[in-house]
Amino acid sequence: MTPVWARKPTLVLLIAVLALAVFGATTQTWITVNLDPDQLGQAGGQNTLPVQGSKAATAVTALAVVALAGGLAASIAGRIARILITAIIILASAGIITAATTVLSDPLAAAQGSIAAATGVTGGSAEVSVTAFPVLAVVAGALLGLGALLIIPAGRYWKSRTKYDVAAAGAGTGAAAGSAASDATPAAGGVPAPAGPVNEIDSWDRLSRGDDPT
Repeated sequence: MTPVWARKPTLVLLIAVLALAVFGATTQTWITVNLDPDQLGQAGGQNTLPVQGSKAATAVTALAVVALAGGLAASIAGRIARILITAIIILASAGIITAATTVLSDPLAAAQGSIAAATGVTGGSAEVSVTAFPVLAVVAGALLGLGALLIIPAGRYWKSRTKYDVAAAGAGTGAAAGSAASDATPAAGGVPAPAGPVNEIDSWDRLSRGDDPT
């Protein structure tokens, strides 16, 4: 019986959900920048700049898509291909963790591109605060890597049929049908030969019909 963790739909769904969680996290605000109105020459107005994860860590979005595609491909891949897919998903997970951790360690540097685009000033200082979504990306990325490690052992329980398996099954069915047909071939006199052992009564009956029971 296949364990729950090794079932193909369960594992593929787990990887897909984690990859989508990372992707969804990048659409949310990772960094909130509090701009200085005096430094920008503004008398007032909105001085808060939200920075999405897709801008703070651009690689995370692409790596999440790669992991999602790898998880879906693992469901139809062969043994060798599953090893390659596992390596790809693990590398994508490592990239997600690294990029999100970089944002957590230096959020101001990660927000510089968005600050420059909004104000036209590069290399400026500002107060920044980090939301929980980079942490969510790190956790989901780590779980994604662990899920990828299950693909290889779980693949031993996955049955895959190829055209050669179908051909072999067809050949076996044909051989069985041919054997059954040969057993039903009529003997001399148009009467089918018995399939089991011949007793004395059967022998006398066949002799009376002119057949040789030996």
